[in-house]
Amino acid sequence: MTSAREDILANIRRSLGVTGSEAPRRSNVATRLQNAPAGIIPARGQLDARGRVAMFKQQAERAQASVTEVAHPEDVPGEVARFLRDHNLPATIRIGADARLGAMPWAQTALEVSSGRSNGNDPNAVSHAFGGVAESGTLAMLSGPDNPTTLNFLPDNHIVVLSAADVVGDYETIWKRLRDDLGKGTLPRTVNLITGPSRSADIEQTLLLGAHGPRTLHIIIVGEPA
Repeated sequence: MTSAREDILANIRRSLGVTGSEAPRRSNVATRLQNAPAGIIPARGQLDARGRVAMFKQQAERAQASVTEVAHPEDVPGEVARFLRDHNLPATIRIGADARLGAMPWAQTALEVSSGRSNGNDPNAVSHAFGGVAESGTLAMLSGPDNPTTLNFLPDNHIVVLSAADVVGDYETIWKRLRDDLGKGTLPRTVNLITGPSRSADIEQTLLLGAHGPRTLHIIIVGEPA
């Protein structure tokens, strides 16, 4: 049994006298996909590297995330410990298998570090972002064992490490970089775009943080813009 869609396409092919497997036609399609024209990109994110980081920070804070900057990756554990201490949160974190996080000197802090996916009982998680979008203060998070998606949504408090060099102006650049860096066949199953902590105003138009995920989002920007 064929579907209505297959019947319609078969009728079109018969009327055109083609099968769809002709080399020139397939080449034309491949060329069109490879050279697809770029869409309209907002101008406000088209800044130099320092300008992009400044705009990212401004937009993220407008979305009720907190943002701090550190000079080196080895400064991250101390900043995580400070954030938890200042907010009277448990000195425990869960991280994935990201090599960048694994190389950081967590042992120099009093933090209790667990690894792997969250089962919903972790108060705090630390992830590493693939990139940041300056125009909206958005984090691009890739799924996988390095940074499990459960860490994005289940803990109450999410701390995200973002390299300053990975802050781009717009969403289009994030997607292009994802395709260029990972390539066809190795893209992650999920890309989560996160702007600020979870929130909802569905009930009586009253803003409630943590409605569908973390109630706090703290972003640590590492290094100098590139």
